[in-house]
Amino acid sequence: MRETKRAVLVLEDGTRFEGFSFGYPASTAGEVVFNTAMTGYPESLTDPSYEGQILVTTFPILGNYGVPPRRDKDNVSEFYESDNIHCKAIISQDYSWDHSHWQADRSLAQWLNEEKIPGVYGIDTRELTKHLREKGSMLGKIIIDDKDVEWYDPNLENLVGKTSCKEIEYHGEGDKTVVLVDCGTKHNIIRCLIRRGVKVVRVPWDYDFTQIPYDGLFISNGPGNPDLAGKTVENIRKAIEIGKPICGICMGNQLLAKAAGATTYKLKYGHRSHNQPVRMADTDTCFITSQNHGFAVDSATLPEEWEPLFINMNDGTNEGIRHKTKPFFSAQFHPEASSGPKDTEFIFDKFINLL
Repeated sequence: MRETKRAVLVLEDGTRFEGFSFGYPASTAGEVVFNTAMTGYPESLTDPSYEGQILVTTFPILGNYGVPPRRDKDNVSEFYESDNIHCKAIISQDYSWDHSHWQADRSLAQWLNEEKIPGVYGIDTRELTKHLREKGSMLGKIIIDDKDVEWYDPNLENLVGKTSCKEIEYHGEGDKTVVLVDCGTKHNIIRCLIRRGVKVVRVPWDYDFTQIPYDGLFISNGPGNPDLAGKTVENIRKAIEIGKPICGICMGNQLLAKAAGATTYKLKYGHRSHNQPVRMADTDTCFITSQNHGFAVDSATLPEEWEPLFINMNDGTNEGIRHKTKPFFSAQFHPEASSGPKDTEFIFDKFINLL
């Protein structure tokens, strides 16, 4: 019989869920959110957009296919979305102590212990998810060995600045140069751009990229509240005046919208899954998308020269914007989604063709 420590999830409204630890046995706190994807926990754990959050997986089991090795290509991680885990913890209904996959070189539990990230199983995640859907995402604590911790609200911290690169990086080669503003970028954005034969200049979130020559601007995904990334918005406004092609993803959609003059707001429980349906505006064309965001653009506040590009078919929220006459557009979802789906990777082709 395997011995595991007891772990308790306490929500800010006082609700408690009891389970067992399978990761690093230390208490932690963050914002509790849920993801309905069936696979992709290595990608989700290393997605910077989850910085400061306790991730609840609705699929009932974790760990059955282990964790892939650390391997880089073109100075970018080959199997992960960043260089480290960003979630504060991960929660599932059950955990598989035995894993099997041809790429796996260790178990999920071993990886979590290496990076000092708690993992909890044995919780009724169906009931927990229903609670979060009704009440909305909320703060929570995972308490192990009765060691309490302070509440932590990641939305009060500039998480874009926390997860962005600190120095300029160069990736790939090509005749065209794309500046990638790193607001907490997923590595697959870099991979997708490199595969299309461009040179990528990855710059910190607050770097004034307008002082260097470039052919197009790409604004990455990222975590937290877009209102705290004011320096990025200022630089995007300069880029709008320059007029070269601009594309944004997720946080990039929100920051482009703010630079245009629109506002953003916090969603009740966000969109975090691999199966969000979106429709291209003014068409009947729909796509299944991967998403991970807690804030959205208020389409009603877009200036006259801007318009929605995509619309969420579940709740009608904004999923992208575009300028009516200039080469500026963005998507709230993840066209580079890893581990999928990849229905909308054409957005990268559209951007490259504008350069």
